[in-house]
Amino acid sequence: MFLDDWRECEADLSETQRAFMTRIETRMAEWSADIWLEHTDEGAFPIIFVDLKAPGENLSLLTAGVWVQNGCIHADKLHNQLFTLPDEPTSLSLTASGPADELADRAGEWFDALVRRRVVRYEWVYQGRLYASRYLFSDTGEGLCQMYNHTLAPPGQRDRLVAAGHTNGRGWIDTRGLGKPDRIITT
Repeated sequence: MFLDDWRECEADLSETQRAFMTRIETRMAEWSADIWLEHTDEGAFPIIFVDLKAPGENLSLLTAGVWVQNGCIHADKLHNQLFTLPDEPTSLSLTASGPADELADRAGEWFDALVRRRVVRYEWVYQGRLYASRYLFSDTGEGLCQMYNHTLAPPGQRDRLVAAGHTNGRGWIDTRGLGKPDRIITT
């Protein structure tokens, strides 16, 4: 469940979780964060998450957050609909244990660093129309999200990219196969 006020379910949380939430709640407004309370057979676990948005667009680049459970925090990229942690930690991963106030500080530092990272957008244009884009962290080049519209792309390009193996999942085109972008925009 989403909570506008985590205190609505405070009784469901452990003492450590309550202490963590009390300490971190003052910083949450800085990140435009939301709280999800996950109920499992083992109890309730708060998940604090943020969506990194593309400036001026209705587009989420990355959903990331912190799970708080059993005196530990687990921070990483989250599934953008289920808010679950990945099976394997990503480069964003942070795991820590300790007193609730220290965990809240570590989580706060992690969120601060994440939301302040610069992002660049690569764009590919054909006949004056944008047909592909890719968002990346500017410091590492790590991809965040991408778009490819084969109906606007140069003729035959999609088939060449598929033949060269530049696909993800169910035939989605991986824009890394496009080569040098036409424009690079820092967001």
